[in-house]
Amino acid sequence: MKKILWLSLALLLTACTPLSVENYNKLKVGMSYDEVKKILGTPAKCSDILGVKHCTWGNEQRHVDVNFVGDQVLIFSAENIQ
Repeated sequence: MKKILWLSLALLLTACTPLSVENYNKLKVGMSYDEVKKILGTPAKCSDILGVKHCTWGNEQRHVDVNFVGDQVLIFSAENIQ
């Protein structure tokens, strides 16, 4: 019974994470940083190099990366999101 409870809790928490395929599919080229932040939450880290802002949501194993130019999404990618 405990295993079923823990499994249910784990699935529920996974479903609530902003790092999901559903949220990734909401991202579009041209969106603003604030629009992406509303979908994915606060990024784990961002860096600015030569006018390109690179932000990562998640960690090394599971993440979404987004590059912004002029505060608009230029390109995005994901790894191991569910």
